[in-house]
Order: sequence, then structure tokens, then C-alpha cells
Amino acid sequence: MHARLAAGLAALAGALAAQAPQQPSSDDLESQRLRELLSIRRVYVDRLTGGEVAAHIREMIVAALHSAKLFVVTENPERADAILRGSAEDLVYTDTFASSEGLSVRGSFGTGTSRTSTSQGSRTYGSIGVGEHSSTRIAERRHEASAAVRLVNRHGDVIWATTQESTGGKFRGASADVADKITRQLVADYERARRIGGVGPPSAESAPPSGPNIASPKN
Repeated sequence: MHARLAAGLAALAGALAAQAPQQPSSDDLESQRLRELLSIRRVYVDRLTGGEVAAHIREMIVAALHSAKLFVVTENPERADAILRGSAEDLVYTDTFASSEGLSVRGSFGTGTSRTSTSQGSRTYGSIGVGEHSSTRIAERRHEASAAVRLVNRHGDVIWATTQESTGGKFRGASADVADKITRQLVADYERARRIGGVGPPSAESAPPSGPNIASPKN
């Protein structure tokens, strides 16, 4: 009797478990978001928060995305399949380094008297200490740009995001380098989405070329 009851409960638990919705794993969610990149044809770059400097970085991102030829960059948000939103900043600050070394001289002198039963005398004694001392202060002007952006589809879902920062490259400023890094990351994830989905290169009639011709930054 007890064995039949236990078997029945086990069967009921198995049936309920089979009917319960399975939660997708983090890998499945990432793959799903990446596949959504393949459906995007037009992107609108929204105004970035961060003031006038952020507006400058936005223009850099627009230029980089246009050069990549991955999507059509539109100035009309109504026509866009996805919108790039986020914030950016470009900081100029002074990094200061200070050190101290020194040279100092210290001395002490004195006299003393000694007496015995048959004589009396005096003596002089002294000591000198020497040390070095110097100080150095170096102020270096630094430049750093950063941006955190996300790609949002028409339903308001975030399907892609990245954060990039740069102190500038050998042949480009910090803002341009951040815009370039954002674009290269988006292109790399788009290519990964095509591999996951088993999609070949898009035809010339159906979509713009998929790969940018962006040189790697030379720091």
C-alpha cells in the first residue's frame, strides 16, 4: 500500500515538473539577444547624456557605425529597427606625483673637565651627522573618455550593451577611440550571432556588407 502511494506521488511530481515552464539559461538568453541583432537593418543613435562632450562622442559613434556598414544609420527614429542610447563623458585632469629626498647636517659640541687627586684637565668633544634631502613634484595632464551604450529594439528590450573607455591612441583622440571600440564590439557580436544562428554572409541585395574596415587602435 505504502509502495503504491509512493509510486503515485513520484509519478505526480514528475508530471508536474514536466508541465512547469523551463527557465532559459543565461547562455540561451544571450544567444537569443545576439540573434535579434540579425534582424536589425536601421539604427538611430539617440542623444547621449553627459552634456556637450557627450554630443561630440555621439557624432563620433555615428561616423564609426556608418563607416562599418553593418547597419543603415538613420536620423529618423521612426524608421529605426533599434535605437542606441546611453551616456558618455570626456575628462581632462591632472595627475600629480610628489617625492621628497633631502640633505641635512646636525652637529653637537661640548667641553668637559676631569679631576684627579694629583691633576685637573679639560677636554672637548663633538659629533656631526649628515643627511640628504630633495623634493620632486611632477604634474601630468591626462585625457580619458568613456561611454556606456545599449541597443534597444522597438519593444523596449535591451538586446546589446557595452561599456568602453580610452585614454587615446597613437593616431586618434580618446573620444574617437571610444567610438571605434564601441563599433568594433558591436561588429564582433554581430558576427558571433551569425555563427550561432548558422547564417551566412548577407547578399548585396538584402543587406549592407557585414564587416567594417576598421583598423585596430595603436596605443
